[in-house]
Amino acid sequence: MARRHPAVRDAAVLARPDRSGALSLVAYVVAHIGTPSRRGKYLWLPLEETNQSVLAHLGMSGQLLVQQHQAPDEKHLRIRVRFADGLGTELRFVDQRTFGGLSLHDNTPDGLPDVIAHIARDPLDPLFDDEAFAVALRRKRTTVKRALLDQSLISGVGNIYADEALWRARIHYERPTANLTRPVTAELRGHVRDVMNAALAVGGTSFDSLYVNVNGESGYFDRSLDAYGREGLPCRRCGTPMRRRPWMNRSSYFCPKCQRPPRVPS
Repeated sequence: MARRHPAVRDAAVLARPDRSGALSLVAYVVAHIGTPSRRGKYLWLPLEETNQSVLAHLGMSGQLLVQQHQAPDEKHLRIRVRFADGLGTELRFVDQRTFGGLSLHDNTPDGLPDVIAHIARDPLDPLFDDEAFAVALRRKRTTVKRALLDQSLISGVGNIYADEALWRARIHYERPTANLTRPVTAELRGHVRDVMNAALAVGGTSFDSLYVNVNGESGYFDRSLDAYGREGLPCRRCGTPMRRRPWMNRSSYFCPKCQRPPRVPS
């Protein structure tokens, strides 16, 4: 296979998450790309002749597109990697908000890019360890929503889906993890999986034109949300008006009746 250098349109997106590793991608010569893999919100392309991978994070609006060389450039095209496959194709990284990027990293013995070695498996991964998760959750000594968004504990769960799973499980977002029993943890874990599967079935959650798939199609899970974004609307379970509270520079939505706040020790 003839070797080609990747052509870079916007070097800034190569500076995430590791500047030194990212900038080396500009001059890197790609030979063969192995099977793409994913861990949480990260995608990577292993480079077979090396012990390295090209790591992709899509950020809020990023897309990886395979296009023909002659296809018109997308408005927000940032990186172009041409394949010497005889088919005239190239990989394009398109990102309007530039919160995502591509970077080059060494692999761990497990085949993960070293900068994401701490990222846990997501609950839809066949190798996700339910028992290990239950034990780690109780040991975290934090609150349940913080734990769900802790990528070292469980990956792939964002703010919206955490609120949805907690509403389904009738758990307040500030409930301490230390008092979650195994049955409660198992129920919550099941709701997390159900929410993620339901969202995937309809293409995810799109609140504006930036949140689209590679075909430019929006996701429709926002039409099925039971908690997130429903401040003041009746709880679908008991009719009590839903509430919103500021939380870690974000918002938490919950039902004050179905999801009782934890008692504060006197």
